[in-house]
Amino acid sequence: MSSRHSVIVVGTGLAGLSAASTLLSHNIPTLIIDRSPKPGGNSIKASSGINGSPTPYQASILQADTTFYADTVKSAGSVLSDSPYPERKWRESLITTLIKESGAAISWLVEKGVDLSHVTQLGGHSVPRTHRGNEKAPPGYTIISTLLESLKHNPNFTLSLSSCVSEILQDSQHHVIGVKYITTTGKLDGEGAGEGIEVEKKVFGLVIVASGGFAGDSHGLIARYRPDLAGLPSTNDARPGSSDLFTAVGVALVDMQFVQVHPTAFVDPKEPEKGLKFLAAEMLRGEGGVLLRGRDGTRFVNEMQTRKTVTKAIMDDDEQMVGDLKVWDVYLVMDEGSYKVAKSHVDFYMWKGLMHRGEVAELGPGAVESLQAYADAAARESGDPFGRTSFGHWNLQHVTPESFVYIGKVTPAIHFTMGGVAINSNSEVLNENREPIKGLWAAGEVTGGLHGENRLGGNALLESVVFGRRAGEGAAKVWEKTFIFNI
Repeated sequence: MSSRHSVIVVGTGLAGLSAASTLLSHNIPTLIIDRSPKPGGNSIKASSGINGSPTPYQASILQADTTFYADTVKSAGSVLSDSPYPERKWRESLITTLIKESGAAISWLVEKGVDLSHVTQLGGHSVPRTHRGNEKAPPGYTIISTLLESLKHNPNFTLSLSSCVSEILQDSQHHVIGVKYITTTGKLDGEGAGEGIEVEKKVFGLVIVASGGFAGDSHGLIARYRPDLAGLPSTNDARPGSSDLFTAVGVALVDMQFVQVHPTAFVDPKEPEKGLKFLAAEMLRGEGGVLLRGRDGTRFVNEMQTRKTVTKAIMDDDEQMVGDLKVWDVYLVMDEGSYKVAKSHVDFYMWKGLMHRGEVAELGPGAVESLQAYADAAARESGDPFGRTSFGHWNLQHVTPESFVYIGKVTPAIHFTMGGVAINSNSEVLNENREPIKGLWAAGEVTGGLHGENRLGGNALLESVVFGRRAGEGAAKVWEKTFIFNI
């Protein structure tokens, strides 16, 4: 079977929905294909927020934010600073685009009806610039559900779920002209009841790929590019990455070896051996949360460092084997002050059995001393022994064994892949010669080059909006020129 559509978007995460929304604003018929039975991708699970600067909400906290670019460059690491000039210039152009359009990205979402009025500071940031709302729902869910609601009533919008792209189609000039995909439709009766019918289809049109990363592809791309991470849990559902689709049409891949291990994923006491972990949002540390060693209750790191640094500090200790999984014995601890600001998140985690309210005494012999030193620093009575300068809303001043705190056991887990297909600042996909492949754009975690060795927290949702919209605008311009020409 084959059909024709103006623009095909692969993926229903924030990058794909941002691209589709932009296309539909130009009245361009848009088909979104997603291999999952439900839309939203990993974006719908995002819990810490989206970066942006300058914004009206950020302005109430500080006079000016001049460090966003520098913070992103620093987080990217030596891969950027050590690159030869042409490659460094390319990487810097992606970062510059991200930063320059970040304020507009926040405004665009707010105009769509998303509340992003609460601003906090995450690890690796010099100032508060990570936005989320004051609703009970996590920001990822709020953003995705709002965009989906705005799209589903548009007559130019078509959504095909449970549909897996198997090939990117090209013409004789190597221009992308569509995709081949397998969709699962209907139900079989009798002996095969409950199973879907697989149908192969071809659809022709311009293509935007926003299919996400490969952090859940432990036996495929992770094993190929980072075999040293074997045995670590992941915050991503187990599913194959899509990079091989791109290499089949001559696309350049970059930074595939750079895989982010998030320092804090919850260990469910009911299922400690489960490989899929629920993320303990970085926002919990940003609002005042502390990390303690499980064996003795001592603090060991500045929790506001980059994810890479905090993860290393945790993994410098000996791991434990739980079944086939490598885990570390660490507790995330919040007081009443930090809990109140993150109440909707913590209440959800407690409902799932991932956190509980308990006494400091259960954290180990060093907990009182460690938390008291942290509390003194938060009250500005002394300097923090680990150099932390931002303490969120921690307000517990006198720590005793009977002091109540909120506790969750956490461990590092594979979370995000910085590598992927090479794009330029217009989201055009590049070949091995760094030339755009006509008819093909990409945005979001499927791309590489922007984050370098380590992604700064809050930049994932931001890149999805900025480059998703850019991909949509780029495809719209090509479509409009083609449409006019055909008339």
